[in-house]
Amino acid sequence: MKILVTGGAGFIGSAVVRRGIHEGHTIKNIDKLTYAACIENLKSVCDHPNYSFEKIDICNGSKLINCFNKFMPDAVMHLAAESHVDRSIDTPSIFVQSNIVGTYEILEASKKYWEYRGKPESFRFHHISTDEVYGSLGKTGLFTESTPYDPKSPYSASKASSDHLVRAWHETYGLPVIITNCSNNYGPFHFPEKLIPVVILNAISGKQIPIYGKGDNIRDWLYVEDHANALLTVIMNGEIGKTYNIGGENEVTNLDLVNKICALLDELLPQEKPYADQITFVTDRPGHDQRYAIDPSRIRNELNWRPSVTLDEGLRKTVLWYLENRDWWKALQSRDGVGARLGKIK
Repeated sequence: MKILVTGGAGFIGSAVVRRGIHEGHTIKNIDKLTYAACIENLKSVCDHPNYSFEKIDICNGSKLINCFNKFMPDAVMHLAAESHVDRSIDTPSIFVQSNIVGTYEILEASKKYWEYRGKPESFRFHHISTDEVYGSLGKTGLFTESTPYDPKSPYSASKASSDHLVRAWHETYGLPVIITNCSNNYGPFHFPEKLIPVVILNAISGKQIPIYGKGDNIRDWLYVEDHANALLTVIMNGEIGKTYNIGGENEVTNLDLVNKICALLDELLPQEKPYADQITFVTDRPGHDQRYAIDPSRIRNELNWRPSVTLDEGLRKTVLWYLENRDWWKALQSRDGVGARLGKIK
Protein backbone atom coordinates (compact mmCIF):
# COMPACT_ATOMS: atom_id res chain seq x y z
CA MET A 1 0.00 0.00 0.00
CA LYS A 2 0.91 3.66 -0.38
CA ILE A 3 0.35 5.02 3.12
CA LEU A 4 0.33 8.65 4.21
CA VAL A 5 1.43 8.72 7.87
CA THR A 6 0.91 11.83 9.99
CA GLY A 7 3.24 12.27 12.95
CA GLY A 8 5.73 9.74 11.63
CA ALA A 9 8.65 11.33 13.48
CA GLY A 10 7.02 10.69 16.85
CA PHE A 11 7.41 7.68 19.11
CA ILE A 12 4.61 5.45 17.81
CA GLY A 13 4.57 7.01 14.33
CA SER A 14 8.23 6.27 13.70
CA ALA A 15 7.73 2.65 14.80
CA VAL A 16 4.89 2.38 12.27
CA VAL A 17 7.03 3.90 9.52
CA ARG A 18 10.00 1.62 10.21
CA ARG A 19 7.84 -1.50 10.29
CA GLY A 20 5.77 -0.39 7.28
CA ILE A 21 8.86 0.08 5.15
CA HIS A 22 10.16 -3.31 6.33
CA GLU A 23 6.88 -4.92 5.25
CA GLY A 24 7.14 -3.43 1.75
CA HIS A 25 4.77 -0.47 1.92
CA THR A 26 5.51 2.92 0.37
CA ILE A 27 5.24 5.61 3.03
CA LYS A 28 5.03 9.40 2.97
CA ASN A 29 5.69 10.78 6.45
CA ILE A 30 4.32 14.24 7.22
CA ASP A 31 5.24 15.82 10.52
CA LYS A 32 5.36 19.35 11.92
CA LEU A 33 8.51 18.42 13.87
CA THR A 34 7.38 19.82 17.20
CA TYR A 35 9.53 19.49 20.33
CA ALA A 36 8.58 15.81 20.79
CA ALA A 37 9.43 14.76 17.22
CA CYS A 38 12.80 13.23 16.40
CA ILE A 39 13.73 12.63 12.80
CA GLU A 40 16.66 10.52 14.07
CA ASN A 41 14.08 7.84 14.92
CA LEU A 42 13.90 7.16 11.17
CA LYS A 43 17.61 6.93 10.45
CA SER A 44 17.31 3.25 9.52
CA VAL A 45 14.83 3.98 6.69
CA CYS A 46 15.55 7.58 5.67
CA ASP A 47 17.44 6.54 2.50
CA HIS A 48 15.00 3.79 1.53
CA PRO A 49 13.41 4.34 -1.92
CA ASN A 50 9.93 3.65 -0.48
CA TYR A 51 10.22 6.37 2.18
CA SER A 52 9.76 10.12 1.86
CA PHE A 53 9.28 12.97 4.30
CA GLU A 54 7.61 16.37 4.12
CA LYS A 55 7.41 18.91 6.92
CA ILE A 56 3.73 19.85 7.17
CA ASP A 57 1.51 21.15 9.96
CA ILE A 58 -1.72 19.10 9.79
CA CYS A 59 -3.65 22.29 10.57
CA ASN A 60 -2.62 23.64 7.14
CA GLY A 61 -5.38 22.32 4.89
CA SER A 62 -3.96 23.60 1.57
CA LYS A 63 -0.60 21.93 2.15
CA LEU A 64 -2.36 18.69 3.06
CA ILE A 65 -4.37 18.76 -0.20
CA ASN A 66 -1.20 19.36 -2.23
CA CYS A 67 0.48 16.45 -0.48
CA PHE A 68 -2.46 14.13 -1.17
CA ASN A 69 -2.55 15.08 -4.83
CA LYS A 70 1.19 14.48 -5.28
CA PHE A 71 1.50 11.27 -3.27
CA MET A 72 -1.88 9.69 -4.16
CA PRO A 73 -2.12 7.43 -1.07
CA ASP A 74 -4.17 4.25 -0.71
CA ALA A 75 -4.59 4.93 3.00
CA VAL A 76 -4.00 7.46 5.77
CA MET A 77 -2.69 6.57 9.21
CA HIS A 78 -3.31 9.56 11.47
CA LEU A 79 -0.95 9.55 14.46
CA ALA A 80 -0.01 13.24 14.70
CA ALA A 81 -1.05 14.55 18.12
CA GLU A 82 0.07 16.28 21.26
CA SER A 83 0.18 13.41 23.74
CA HIS A 84 1.66 14.38 27.12
CA VAL A 85 -1.10 14.58 29.74
CA ASP A 86 0.93 16.82 32.05
CA ARG A 87 1.53 19.38 29.30
CA SER A 88 -2.18 19.34 28.43
CA ILE A 89 -2.95 20.48 31.97
CA ASP A 90 -0.55 23.42 31.66
CA THR A 91 -1.34 24.41 28.04
CA PRO A 92 -4.64 22.87 26.87
CA SER A 93 -5.03 25.23 23.88
CA ILE A 94 -2.14 23.52 22.05
CA PHE A 95 -3.93 20.18 22.43
CA VAL A 96 -7.22 21.58 21.15
CA GLN A 97 -5.48 23.01 18.10
CA SER A 98 -3.40 19.97 17.21
CA ASN A 99 -5.67 17.10 18.22
CA ILE A 100 -9.09 18.55 17.32
CA VAL A 101 -8.50 21.17 14.62
CA GLY A 102 -5.67 19.11 13.12
CA THR A 103 -7.88 16.02 12.92
CA TYR A 104 -10.62 18.09 11.26
CA GLU A 105 -8.17 19.33 8.61
CA ILE A 106 -6.77 15.88 7.80
CA LEU A 107 -10.31 14.49 7.62
CA GLU A 108 -11.36 17.23 5.20
CA ALA A 109 -8.28 16.73 3.04
CA SER A 110 -8.87 12.96 3.03
CA LYS A 111 -12.55 13.39 2.11
CA LYS A 112 -11.78 15.76 -0.77
CA TYR A 113 -9.08 13.47 -2.11
CA TRP A 114 -11.30 10.38 -1.74
CA GLU A 115 -14.14 12.10 -3.57
CA TYR A 116 -11.79 13.35 -6.30
CA ARG A 117 -10.61 9.76 -6.85
CA GLY A 118 -14.21 8.60 -7.27
CA LYS A 119 -14.64 7.26 -3.72
CA PRO A 120 -12.58 4.06 -4.15
CA GLU A 121 -13.71 1.26 -1.84
CA SER A 122 -10.10 0.34 -1.13
CA PHE A 123 -9.28 3.70 0.48
CA ARG A 124 -9.24 3.92 4.26
CA PHE A 125 -8.58 6.51 6.96
CA HIS A 126 -7.10 4.97 10.11
CA HIS A 127 -7.31 7.15 13.20
CA ILE A 128 -4.98 6.13 16.04
CA SER A 129 -6.30 7.06 19.48
CA THR A 130 -5.92 6.15 23.15
CA ASP A 131 -7.69 4.21 25.89
CA GLU A 132 -7.68 7.40 27.98
CA VAL A 133 -10.86 8.53 26.21
CA TYR A 134 -12.74 5.95 28.30
CA GLY A 135 -11.83 7.55 31.61
CA SER A 136 -10.93 5.48 34.66
CA LEU A 137 -11.71 1.93 35.73
CA GLY A 138 -12.25 0.62 39.22
CA LYS A 139 -10.52 -2.48 40.58
CA THR A 140 -12.29 -4.72 38.08
CA GLY A 141 -13.47 -4.54 34.49
CA LEU A 142 -11.89 -3.84 31.10
CA PHE A 143 -12.33 -1.23 28.40
CA THR A 144 -14.16 -2.60 25.36
CA GLU A 145 -15.04 -0.93 22.07
CA SER A 146 -18.50 -0.14 23.48
CA THR A 147 -17.28 1.45 26.75
CA PRO A 148 -18.81 4.96 27.07
CA TYR A 149 -16.40 7.87 26.74
CA ASP A 150 -15.53 9.66 29.98
CA PRO A 151 -12.30 11.66 29.47
CA LYS A 152 -10.79 13.32 32.51
CA SER A 153 -7.84 15.40 31.24
CA PRO A 154 -7.53 18.04 28.49
CA TYR A 155 -5.46 15.52 26.55
CA SER A 156 -8.00 12.71 26.73
CA ALA A 157 -10.85 15.13 26.02
CA SER A 158 -9.09 16.34 22.88
CA LYS A 159 -8.54 12.76 21.72
CA ALA A 160 -12.17 11.87 22.47
CA SER A 161 -13.21 14.87 20.38
CA SER A 162 -11.05 13.70 17.50
CA ASP A 163 -12.56 10.18 17.71
CA HIS A 164 -16.04 11.68 17.46
CA LEU A 165 -15.05 13.76 14.44
CA VAL A 166 -13.72 10.68 12.66
CA ARG A 167 -16.95 8.76 13.30
CA ALA A 168 -19.00 11.75 12.14
CA TRP A 169 -17.10 11.95 8.83
CA HIS A 170 -17.85 8.26 8.33
CA GLU A 171 -21.55 8.49 9.19
CA THR A 172 -22.20 11.82 7.44
CA TYR A 173 -19.96 11.65 4.37
CA GLY A 174 -19.27 7.94 4.06
CA LEU A 175 -15.50 8.35 4.48
CA PRO A 176 -14.13 4.83 5.05
CA VAL A 177 -12.59 5.01 8.51
CA ILE A 178 -11.18 2.70 11.17
CA ILE A 179 -10.34 3.74 14.74
CA THR A 180 -7.94 2.09 17.16
CA ASN A 181 -7.60 2.88 20.86
CA CYS A 182 -4.42 1.66 22.51
CA SER A 183 -3.06 1.25 26.02
CA ASN A 184 0.17 2.87 27.26
CA ASN A 185 3.07 2.36 24.86
CA TYR A 186 6.72 1.97 25.82
CA GLY A 187 9.98 0.91 24.20
CA PRO A 188 13.01 2.28 22.32
CA PHE A 189 12.83 5.89 21.08
CA HIS A 190 10.28 6.83 23.77
CA PHE A 191 10.57 10.59 24.25
CA PRO A 192 12.34 11.35 27.56
CA GLU A 193 9.48 13.10 29.32
CA LYS A 194 7.19 10.07 29.67
CA LEU A 195 7.18 7.87 32.77
CA ILE A 196 9.44 4.97 31.77
CA PRO A 197 12.25 7.01 30.18
CA VAL A 198 12.07 9.56 33.02
CA VAL A 199 12.57 6.74 35.52
CA ILE A 200 15.50 5.24 33.59
CA LEU A 201 17.28 8.52 32.95
CA ASN A 202 16.74 9.99 36.42
CA ALA A 203 17.93 6.77 37.99
CA ILE A 204 21.21 6.57 36.09
CA SER A 205 21.80 10.31 36.61
CA GLY A 206 21.50 9.97 40.37
CA LYS A 207 18.34 12.09 40.51
CA GLN A 208 15.10 11.52 42.38
CA ILE A 209 12.66 9.17 40.65
CA PRO A 210 9.27 10.92 40.91
CA ILE A 211 6.08 8.90 41.39
CA TYR A 212 2.69 10.59 41.56
CA GLY A 213 0.58 10.07 44.69
CA LYS A 214 1.00 6.63 46.23
CA GLY A 215 2.09 4.99 42.97
CA ASP A 216 -1.02 2.79 42.98
CA ASN A 217 -2.37 3.94 39.59
CA ILE A 218 -2.56 0.98 37.21
CA ARG A 219 -1.72 0.99 33.50
CA ASP A 220 -1.79 -1.68 30.79
CA TRP A 221 1.58 -1.50 29.00
CA LEU A 222 2.03 -2.26 25.28
CA TYR A 223 5.44 -2.64 23.64
CA VAL A 224 5.61 -0.13 20.79
CA GLU A 225 6.76 -2.62 18.14
CA ASP A 226 3.77 -4.82 18.98
CA HIS A 227 1.54 -1.77 18.60
CA ALA A 228 3.03 -0.91 15.20
CA ASN A 229 2.37 -4.47 14.07
CA ALA A 230 -1.24 -4.22 15.27
CA LEU A 231 -1.81 -0.90 13.48
CA LEU A 232 -0.54 -2.24 10.16
CA THR A 233 -2.66 -5.36 10.64
CA VAL A 234 -5.72 -3.14 11.11
CA ILE A 235 -5.02 -0.92 8.10
CA MET A 236 -4.66 -4.01 5.91
CA ASN A 237 -7.45 -6.19 7.27
CA GLY A 238 -9.69 -4.19 9.60
CA GLU A 239 -13.38 -3.68 8.83
CA ILE A 240 -14.46 -0.21 7.75
CA GLY A 241 -16.43 1.64 10.42
CA LYS A 242 -15.14 -0.48 13.29
CA THR A 243 -13.08 0.35 16.35
CA TYR A 244 -10.35 -1.99 17.58
CA ASN A 245 -8.91 -1.77 21.09
CA ILE A 246 -5.22 -2.70 21.28
CA GLY A 247 -3.82 -3.69 24.65
CA GLY A 248 -0.68 -5.32 25.95
CA GLU A 249 -2.46 -7.38 28.63
CA ASN A 250 0.26 -6.20 31.02
CA GLU A 251 -1.40 -4.48 33.98
CA VAL A 252 0.89 -3.12 36.68
CA THR A 253 0.89 -0.31 39.24
CA ASN A 254 3.20 2.61 38.63
CA LEU A 255 5.15 1.76 41.77
CA ASP A 256 5.63 -1.88 40.74
CA LEU A 257 6.67 -0.75 37.26
CA VAL A 258 9.30 1.61 38.69
CA ASN A 259 10.61 -1.12 40.99
CA LYS A 260 10.94 -3.47 38.01
CA ILE A 261 13.02 -0.85 36.17
CA CYS A 262 15.17 -0.23 39.24
CA ALA A 263 15.82 -3.97 39.62
CA LEU A 264 16.90 -4.18 35.96
CA LEU A 265 19.28 -1.26 36.46
CA ASP A 266 20.67 -2.90 39.62
CA GLU A 267 21.56 -5.86 37.39
CA LEU A 268 22.68 -4.07 34.22
CA LEU A 269 24.36 -0.97 35.67
CA PRO A 270 25.03 -1.67 39.36
CA GLN A 271 25.86 1.16 41.75
CA GLU A 272 26.64 1.35 45.46
CA LYS A 273 23.00 1.73 46.55
CA PRO A 274 19.85 0.19 45.04
CA TYR A 275 18.24 2.49 42.47
CA ALA A 276 14.92 2.11 44.29
CA ASP A 277 16.37 4.29 47.06
CA GLN A 278 15.92 7.24 44.65
CA ILE A 279 12.13 6.82 44.48
CA THR A 280 10.32 9.94 45.69
CA PHE A 281 6.55 10.34 45.98
CA VAL A 282 5.33 13.68 44.66
CA THR A 283 1.99 15.51 44.64
CA ASP A 284 -0.47 13.71 42.37
CA ARG A 285 -1.50 15.43 39.17
CA PRO A 286 -5.09 16.70 38.83
CA GLY A 287 -7.61 14.26 37.35
CA HIS A 288 -5.22 11.31 37.48
CA ASP A 289 -7.15 8.23 36.28
CA GLN A 290 -6.82 5.29 38.65
CA ARG A 291 -6.74 2.33 36.29
CA TYR A 292 -6.69 1.51 32.56
CA ALA A 293 -7.05 -2.00 31.15
CA ILE A 294 -8.06 -3.07 27.65
CA ASP A 295 -10.01 -6.10 26.49
CA PRO A 296 -8.35 -6.90 23.11
CA SER A 297 -10.78 -9.71 22.23
CA ARG A 298 -12.00 -8.12 18.98
CA ILE A 299 -8.59 -7.65 17.38
CA ARG A 300 -7.48 -11.06 18.65
CA ASN A 301 -10.54 -12.93 17.40
CA GLU A 302 -11.20 -11.05 14.16
CA LEU A 303 -7.68 -10.18 12.98
CA ASN A 304 -5.65 -12.85 14.79
CA TRP A 305 -3.40 -10.30 16.49
CA ARG A 306 -1.95 -10.57 19.97
CA PRO A 307 1.06 -8.99 21.70
CA SER A 308 4.31 -10.92 21.38
CA VAL A 309 6.43 -9.17 24.04
CA THR A 310 5.80 -9.60 27.77
CA LEU A 311 6.28 -6.65 30.10
CA ASP A 312 9.45 -8.11 31.62
CA GLU A 313 10.92 -8.78 28.16
CA GLY A 314 9.96 -5.34 26.90
CA LEU A 315 11.33 -3.51 29.92
CA ARG A 316 14.67 -5.29 29.59
CA LYS A 317 14.86 -4.37 25.90
CA THR A 318 13.92 -0.78 26.71
CA VAL A 319 16.41 -0.30 29.54
CA LEU A 320 19.22 -1.80 27.44
CA TRP A 321 18.33 0.49 24.54
CA TYR A 322 18.56 3.62 26.71
CA LEU A 323 21.87 2.49 28.19
CA GLU A 324 23.26 1.90 24.69
CA ASN A 325 21.88 5.07 23.05
CA ARG A 326 22.95 7.90 25.30
CA ASP A 327 23.64 10.30 22.41
CA TRP A 328 20.00 10.02 21.29
CA TRP A 329 18.40 10.98 24.60
CA LYS A 330 21.04 13.47 25.73
CA ALA A 331 20.32 15.57 22.62
CA LEU A 332 16.60 15.61 23.46
CA GLN A 333 16.95 16.40 27.16
CA SER A 334 18.03 19.97 26.33
CA ARG A 335 14.57 20.78 24.94
CA ASP A 336 12.16 22.90 26.97
CA GLY A 337 10.73 21.12 30.00
CA VAL A 338 11.85 17.64 28.96
CA GLY A 339 12.21 15.30 31.91
CA ALA A 340 10.26 17.55 34.27
CA ARG A 341 7.00 16.41 35.82
CA LEU A 342 4.56 19.06 34.64
CA GLY A 343 0.85 19.59 35.10
CA LYS A 344 0.68 20.70 38.72
CA ILE A 345 -1.88 23.31 39.76
CA LYS A 346 0.02 26.07 41.53
